[in-house]
Amino acid sequence: MSAFLLGALTLLLPSGYAYGAAIFIVFAMASFPLWAKERLSDRSAVWLALVFAVMGAVWIFGADLDRGLSALNKPFRYVLALACIPVAFLYPPKGRWLLWGIAVGAAFGGLRASYDIFVLGYERAWYDAAHQSSSGVIQYGNMSGLFGLICWVQWAVFHERWSWRRSALMLACVFLGVLGSLLSQTRGGWVALVLCMVPLLWLIYRYVANHRFIYAVLGLLAVVMALLWHQSSYLQERWSLARDEVAGFVKNGEADNSVGHRLAHWKLAWDMGLEKPLTGWGEAGYAEQKRLRVEKGEAPPSVLYYGHAHNEWFDMFVKRGVIGLVGLLLFYAVPLALFWPTQARVQRPDGTIDPEALCLRLAGMLFPLAYLGFGLTQVYLAHFNGNMIYLFMVLFFMAAIRGHQRGHGGSV
Repeated sequence: MSAFLLGALTLLLPSGYAYGAAIFIVFAMASFPLWAKERLSDRSAVWLALVFAVMGAVWIFGADLDRGLSALNKPFRYVLALACIPVAFLYPPKGRWLLWGIAVGAAFGGLRASYDIFVLGYERAWYDAAHQSSSGVIQYGNMSGLFGLICWVQWAVFHERWSWRRSALMLACVFLGVLGSLLSQTRGGWVALVLCMVPLLWLIYRYVANHRFIYAVLGLLAVVMALLWHQSSYLQERWSLARDEVAGFVKNGEADNSVGHRLAHWKLAWDMGLEKPLTGWGEAGYAEQKRLRVEKGEAPPSVLYYGHAHNEWFDMFVKRGVIGLVGLLLFYAVPLALFWPTQARVQRPDGTIDPEALCLRLAGMLFPLAYLGFGLTQVYLAHFNGNMIYLFMVLFFMAAIRGHQRGHGGSV
């Protein structure tokens, strides 16, 4: 239930990601006597525990402790995820529930975005401009696209063993997931998903038959072409606007627009970070220094609109220095290495490729890979949904892989 709901409700309900995570946290607490004495011997579990603990400590380092207990809100979520690691590996979720939950989530993403645009008349999905109300347009738009891409991975690996109805249903989920991303206007997310396709296409080409790879690419092209035809004028307008905003910042220093204020944030964060490269300024120091530099005319007022630098790496550098950058690098690199589908990891004893193991590893790998891309234009981990989705998706996918290896994963 936790594995399915984590993906299925993320894009449908406010804080939808929390339902699946909360159910599992309650289960972990209730079953404490059953797993408390279990030794955490699985190497993947130990590595996940290490990077979760390090990243939780990173959030405490440089935090604004004058905020009181609220400063510990984010680190506390890492403590909860840490406590769930032994339970997840002792009672691993079945991979098919994770994958179908993501498929349902992708469908809800496209349907919710379409409802916002075509029924409610919003300019952007998940964003009510008339009331200046947003439920997380960039985060949800990015996640919708990521879920759609994971649906395509499922289709690419399994479509030959599925009925035509099931294959068509999964392609519809691919379409809806990517549509949700387009309607959210998250341009940085589109770039991140395109970057994910480079290793993804190579890995699928490596492990599936040539004709299946060709079908997979043709299926993806069909979805993309349909979306481009449907949204061509809209996409052209967004890219033209981005080009004009870059030119405006370069020529005149214009920072009162989407691209301009990002570039201003990046420049300021880099300059400040170089002044305290090891430890950074801390959250409170960053906010104070921004205010002082705006007053002196050293930075545009637009940098005061947000409490972060609109780039995961610049934000970590300016607030927590190289120490924070190392923690963030481990947070993404270690899970990526654990998921990476090497020949030995996806091969059965008879030498054939195990499609379930391949699909679970490719899907799990996409979370650190996509977050790396998302973080180029947005501080994804500044938001609770960004942290919780990553923590529990990475945990559930790795535990599901271990369950499948032990023969308890079932077929997808």
